[in-house]
Amino acid sequence: MNLSINKVGLAIAFSPTAAAMLTEAARLARIFEAELILIHVSEDGEKEEKKIMKLAEEVNVSGYKVVWRTGKPEKEILKACREKNIDLLVAGALKRENVLQRYIGSVARAIMRKSECSVYMVNSPSLQPKPLQQLVVNAEDSAHIELAIAMACYISEKESSSWVHVVRELKMMGLTLTANEQLTAQEYNENKQNLVREEIEAVEKILARIPHAKTKINIKMLAGKSGFELRRFVERKQADLLVVGAPQRRLSFFDRIFPHDLEYIFADMPCNLLVVNERKEAKRG
Repeated sequence: MNLSINKVGLAIAFSPTAAAMLTEAARLARIFEAELILIHVSEDGEKEEKKIMKLAEEVNVSGYKVVWRTGKPEKEILKACREKNIDLLVAGALKRENVLQRYIGSVARAIMRKSECSVYMVNSPSLQPKPLQQLVVNAEDSAHIELAIAMACYISEKESSSWVHVVRELKMMGLTLTANEQLTAQEYNENKQNLVREEIEAVEKILARIPHAKTKINIKMLAGKSGFELRRFVERKQADLLVVGAPQRRLSFFDRIFPHDLEYIFADMPCNLLVVNERKEAKRG
């Protein structure tokens, strides 16, 4: 596991939220004590460079580097991330027309599916971002779950957050098998409590390996469709950030027929979203 975030990249475009996005990215760079790199895809780099310099001056951001690309945004952003060894890429969610709802567009989804680094999606960028107080981590079994929890704890300590809620799904298969046995109501409840205890212990074993002395941890078990219930939990807690492990690069046939769990999040983002992925260079090291 490699928690180091040495370079934060921002996929910057000249939209109404450009100044706020730059402010958010610079703030993340300060949290991780990382270099800030601005990635812009345009056919006229020289003309656009003056716009970026003016924008950065307006929001008092300095010490950044600019990477220019021409071509297809998705392809060029990913290429720039690889070439510049970006550890965390920042991008913005989109707002559905006439609806107070934010979602992840097709380019951003493609970037998250193919990115070799972590991706931070900003829900509602602000020129005066507030500290992240309520963090939720999706603690499902994945290759990146320990890194996701570690990342949440690190951010929490830097931000002096109120809580980190580590959410794990109660395996319905185990409950179904328990229900099918010839058990009394008391025996069924005892078996259910044992399943809950096992899942909590699995999370506690991960936490034991992660520094989190100043972090308040709440381990929460959810039952039902994990993506749907996860979003509901995030909304109830009025979370500022949801941290998840990067999804599989190649989805199964089943996932293509039925919505992937994280699609519930992508379709209607309740808060900022951090998709954690350990870069290949870090893995080899």
